[in-house]
Amino acid sequence: MQLWAGLGNPGAKYAGNRHNIGFMAADRIAERWRFGPWKSRFQGQVCEGAIAADGGEERILLLKPQTYMNESGRAVAEAVKFYKIPLSDIVVFYDEIDLAPGRMRMKTGGGAAGHNGIRSIAPAIGQDFRRARLGVGHPGHKDLVHRHVLSDFAKAEGPWLTALLDALADAAPLLAAGQDERYQTEVMRLAPAPKRDPRNPAG
Repeated sequence: MQLWAGLGNPGAKYAGNRHNIGFMAADRIAERWRFGPWKSRFQGQVCEGAIAADGGEERILLLKPQTYMNESGRAVAEAVKFYKIPLSDIVVFYDEIDLAPGRMRMKTGGGAAGHNGIRSIAPAIGQDFRRARLGVGHPGHKDLVHRHVLSDFAKAEGPWLTALLDALADAAPLLAAGQDERYQTEVMRLAPAPKRDPRNPAG
């Protein structure tokens, strides 16, 4: 069993926020691979399914913590402890302001870089889990970050956001097989990030 956690904040108020792109990724993967229904468990919403990988199938537990972002570690730790999942089989999808909108980078371990969800998870389970960092752009000044991530994606961002979420789901067999670098490459091939506008620090 692998654990793939998408981070976000619960409730309709936050559903379209940049901070909730992890939830969006989990939803798209569940839909694409026809996972079972979402259920309340581990202080979160979970669903299970299988993804073809390396000629076989990998069982995946998708988790959307419902503890609010800065307490994400509580939900992730519960699921990890219950299933005894090693860090090498844990992937966390989350928003990354230090990547341009539409960019995606895989990484294993490292610091939290100011992300409250990662800051909560690392002490709860250890740092060396796999991370799918989903670029939402930087607003240009640190004082604007909070408002930026807790605001909805603009309508103009819809095309690249939809393409990125689809690519994350379509390329999932590579992630399930532990081929993170190939997964990153394939996601960016399927959904090239939009060209940056030098007049817009966030994009």
